[in-house]
Amino acid sequence: MRRASSVAPMESWEWVAAGLGLMNVGLLVLRSVWNYPFGLAMVTLYFFVFLEQRLYSDMLLQVFFFVVQLYGWWQWVRARQAAGEVQVGLLRPGERAVCVAATAAMSLALGFVMDTWTNAAAPYVDASIAGMSISAQLLLAWRKLENWLLWILADIVAIGLYLSKDLKPTAALYAVFLVMCVIGFIDWRRKLVAQGGPA
Repeated sequence: MRRASSVAPMESWEWVAAGLGLMNVGLLVLRSVWNYPFGLAMVTLYFFVFLEQRLYSDMLLQVFFFVVQLYGWWQWVRARQAAGEVQVGLLRPGERAVCVAATAAMSLALGFVMDTWTNAAAPYVDASIAGMSISAQLLLAWRKLENWLLWILADIVAIGLYLSKDLKPTAALYAVFLVMCVIGFIDWRRKLVAQGGPA
């Protein structure tokens, strides 16, 4: 009789995805366009990890991430070619209000859909992570400083959810993400000030 492996196959892929995620966010903090290949590989693996855990909002989020990562890669390459390096910007006050309202509406709507028509394990919490992550990923593609604030909030919520689902490598990854996002916010803010933006 063949002995069962001590590590489930999907758990092994979760560790690989976590490692790719660390590379992705580390390169984002440094404003390197080479973050995107790591990000594309990471979201592909996490699609299957979240499918197995019935975290359907997070699962679908990986499809969105894949598309927006391609878009962001193109945007960052264009910005670097135009300015010599990746520039950082800020949202206007009205844009911030729209971003907050759209994120909240998207999170509630997705949570309602998942709660009503699926057997999602944590429909509203999962949907809130997805909503914040969608907005943050778009702001990241547009190189807006506020992307880091949304990522920080999403990471805090995600750590609690993943611990409750016993996704320990992913919870640990998001704890590291949280620290890296704080560093990213500080570094990008310094860059914005160096560009002549508000202190």
